[in-house]
Amino acid sequence: MNPLKIVHAACPLDCPDACSVQITVNTEGRATKIQGNPDHPVTRGFLCAKVTKYLDLVYSPDRLLVPMRRKSGIAKGPVPAGKHAEVFERISWDQALDTIAARFADISAAFGPESILPYSYAGNMAALGYGSMDRRFFSRLGASRLDRTICSAAGGEALMSVYGVKLGTDPEHFRHARTILAWGANILGTNVHLWPFVQEARQQGARLIVIDPYKTRTAQAADWYLPIRPGTDSALALGMMHVLIAENLYDADYVARFTHGFDQLRVRAEEYSPARVAELTGLGVEDIVRLAREYATAIPAAIRMNYGVQRGQNGGAAARAIAMLPCLTGAWKHLGGGLQLSTSGAFPFNKAALERPDLAQSSPIGRPGRIVNMSRLGHALTELNDPPVQAMLVYNSNPAAIAPNQNTVLRGLRRADLFTVVHEQFFTDTTDYADIVLPATTFFEHKDFEGAYGQYHLQISEQAIAPLGEARSNVTLFRQLAQRMGFTESCFLDTEDDMIDQALDVTKEDSPWVYGITRAQLEAEHSVRLKFPQEQNGGAFQPFISGEWFRTPSCKAEFYSEALAAQGFDPLPGYVPAEESRHSSLARRFPLELLARKGDNYMNSTFAALPGHRAMEAAHSGLLEMHPLDAAARGIVDGDAVEVFNERGKIPLRAKVSASVPAGVAASRLGWNKLTRDGQGVNTLTSETLTDLGGGPTFYSTLVEVRRARAGEEVSEE
Repeated sequence: MNPLKIVHAACPLDCPDACSVQITVNTEGRATKIQGNPDHPVTRGFLCAKVTKYLDLVYSPDRLLVPMRRKSGIAKGPVPAGKHAEVFERISWDQALDTIAARFADISAAFGPESILPYSYAGNMAALGYGSMDRRFFSRLGASRLDRTICSAAGGEALMSVYGVKLGTDPEHFRHARTILAWGANILGTNVHLWPFVQEARQQGARLIVIDPYKTRTAQAADWYLPIRPGTDSALALGMMHVLIAENLYDADYVARFTHGFDQLRVRAEEYSPARVAELTGLGVEDIVRLAREYATAIPAAIRMNYGVQRGQNGGAAARAIAMLPCLTGAWKHLGGGLQLSTSGAFPFNKAALERPDLAQSSPIGRPGRIVNMSRLGHALTELNDPPVQAMLVYNSNPAAIAPNQNTVLRGLRRADLFTVVHEQFFTDTTDYADIVLPATTFFEHKDFEGAYGQYHLQISEQAIAPLGEARSNVTLFRQLAQRMGFTESCFLDTEDDMIDQALDVTKEDSPWVYGITRAQLEAEHSVRLKFPQEQNGGAFQPFISGEWFRTPSCKAEFYSEALAAQGFDPLPGYVPAEESRHSSLARRFPLELLARKGDNYMNSTFAALPGHRAMEAAHSGLLEMHPLDAAARGIVDGDAVEVFNERGKIPLRAKVSASVPAGVAASRLGWNKLTRDGQGVNTLTSETLTDLGGGPTFYSTLVEVRRARAGEEVSEE
C-alpha cells in the first residue's frame, strides 16, 4: 500500500498558465512534493522555476502563522529583518476579529462606512480567494468599492471595445502558426507553458518575432527582435496597417463580413507612413515594411500580446490597434492564427451569486459604496475626502511595494489615524504599516476553483494539507468578520462547496461554455475543458471565425467604436505621446524613459520573502540598466553607483551598461522595498497618471534622469 497521497490542485498565482499541479502528501499530512500534472494539455508535467520551489514558501521559517497587533506607541514604518517581535505582539484570532469589528463599527459610525477601503488584487486568482465572501462582506458593510485596475484594465477595455468579449487563440493551437509575434510578451518569463507550443511551431518552420523595448529572455531567443521605444506600440501597429492596406495585403472578404469602420481606419492608417512610424518608434523604415509583409503573408500568423503594452498612458489605444491586426488580415480564419491577450471571457461564472452585490441595499447607506481606483492609492490615502479613508483591509496584495507614486502611498500608510489590517503569509513592506496582521493560507491549505486568462480549462483546487499555525483563508476571514459585525444573511454561512456550486449555477445563454460543468465533475476529473460547440462537433475551437463570436454593438470587430466616441474617447486607435515621454516638454529635465520592470524570479512581489528566489534574482536586483550612449553622456561606467530621480523622488542603484535597452531608455526591477539599499523601490519614481482607457496605471510612462553618485555628496533632484 502506498502511504503517499496525491492531491490535485491549481496554481492561483497571477499568471495566464493556471497550472494543474499535483501535491504529494505523506502520512503525517506534510506536503513533500509539487509537480506539474503530466495529463494536463497545457501544464504538460512541468512548472515554472518560481512555483517548483513552492514548498519553500509553504514551510518557510519566516512564514507569518499567528495574528499580531502593533505594540502601543510604535510608529508605522519599515521594520528591519528579524525585528518584528519588537514591533508586534501576538494576539488570538478572537481578539483580532473583535478589534477589527469594533474599529470598523466605530469608524463607520463616525465617518460613514465608505471611509473603509478594501485593497486586494491577484495575489490569489482562484475564484473564491480572489472575490467571493470578501465582496459580500464589503457590500453589506457599505464600504468603498475598489476599482481593481492595477494590472489589466486598459488592455481589457481595449479588447472589449474591439471584440466585445475577452477570448483569444488557444495556446494549444500556437503550434500551427507560421509567424508568431510576441508583442510586449516575455513568454519565457511570464507565460512559460506557451513556450513548448511556440517551439513546436518553430520546428515546423515558424518564425518568432519579438517586439519589446527591453531585450528579455524571449527576445534573446527570437528569430527577429525589434527594440521599440516605450509607449509607441500603437504607432507601429498603425504603420503595419498602412502597409497592409496600401499593398492590398488585407483580407477584404473578412473585413467586409466581420468588421465595422474599415473606411475610417483606412483614413487613420494613411497618417502613419513607415517613415513617420520609424521616427516615433526608433525602428527602421525597412523593418516596419518587412514586419507588415511577413505578418500578412506567413500564414497562419498569431500574436501573443501581453499587458506591458497597455501600461503606458496611450496603452488602451495601443492594445486596441494591435488587437485589430488579425481582423484586418483575416488571421482568425486559420487554425493557429489570431491573437491572445486574455481568455478570461470564456469563464463567465455566476458572479452575482458569488459576490452578492445586492447586499449593498441592506448596508447603512442603502446603495453600493463609492468607487476608489487602486492605481491612485496615494491620492486616496492623503487627499480623498467626504469621507476620508480611515480604515483599510489589505489582502492578496502588497501596495507598499507595487502601487505607483510610492512616496505618497507610504505617507498615507504612515498616518496614525489610519486603521490598517493586512492578511498575509509573510511580513512584507505593507505589514510594516499595519495595526493588525493576520496569517493567510497558501493554496495548499484551502479549497478553491478557477478559470484562467491564458487557456481554456476549468479546474478544482483541493486542499492538500491542514493550515499551518493559525493561518486562515480569505473565505474564512470574511465569513468570521461578517459574524462579528452581526450580519445575519445566510450567505455569510456558505461553505466553499456552496459557493462553488453557486458560481457554476449559470444559464446556457449567459455561459454556454461553462454550462453543465458541475463541482462533482471537477472533483472527479480535476480539470475540465470548456464546452465549445466546435469541439463538441469534432472540430477545433477557433474564436472570431464567424460573426456569432462578437459581442460588440455592431456584432462585428470594431475598428471604429461609436461607444467610445459617445464617452468622449477617440473612436479610432492613434498615437498620442504620454505626458512623460521623450516627446514631452518634461523630457528636457528628465530625458530617460524608465521601464519599471517586474523581476523574472518573483511574481510581482510574491516570492521575494524566500532566500532561494532572492538568490535567483540577485544578479539583477538593485541595478539600473542603461544603454552605452546614455551612460557615456553622463560619465557613467558599468558598476558605478548612480542616483535615479524625478520630481517624485530618487533611488540609489548600480549601473549596468548594456544594450538590453534602446538609447534613451533605462530599466530597473520591482521587488520589496526592504530589500533595497535605502528601503525605496522603483515605484518611488512612477506616477498616478492613468491610462487612456480603463483607468489603469502608467508604470511605463515614467521619465527620470540619472547621475553618477559621488561619496559624501547630496544629489539634488533639480
